[in-house]
Amino acid sequence: MKKLMLFATLAMIMTSCFGQTERKRNSPHETVSSDNVSVTYGRPYKKGRVVFGELEKYDKVWRTGADEATEITFKKDGMFAGKPVKAGTYTLFTIPTAADWTVILNSELKQWGAYNYDKIKDKNVLEAKVPSKKLDNVVEQLTISLSASAMTIAWDQTEVSVPLKF
Repeated sequence: MKKLMLFATLAMIMTSCFGQTERKRNSPHETVSSDNVSVTYGRPYKKGRVVFGELEKYDKVWRTGADEATEITFKKDGMFAGKPVKAGTYTLFTIPTAADWTVILNSELKQWGAYNYDKIKDKNVLEAKVPSKKLDNVVEQLTISLSASAMTIAWDQTEVSVPLKF
């Protein structure tokens, strides 16, 4: 009986340690940082596709990158899209439309895509709309950049700028 219990315990430990499968990343990943913010995200390529409205449907939650959902860390309390945000790490989701995007900070970390968003949306800590603008040039690879006053997301011919203040 002791051997059976020992075997069962070892099997549970091995399953919890080694049984989780790592999902394969399909895009390169990057972390960008400023004095007060860092963002880690997957950087998919346009590859001739129409991104917003087709590949990423309008009015649907998007992980704001590729593979696992984008994570944003605030090193101190501040303002994000004109709303107060506490220091900490959040998952960044967006809901693009042709005219504006809803930016969402969610406290549930380590999400793969936005597939389970409906199950965790009650953990949203911030939602705000920001205008989008059409670019004259094409941005081939999703790019998130930070300045002292904004986080900018650009891909295909679309750009949004989320105001930051610390």
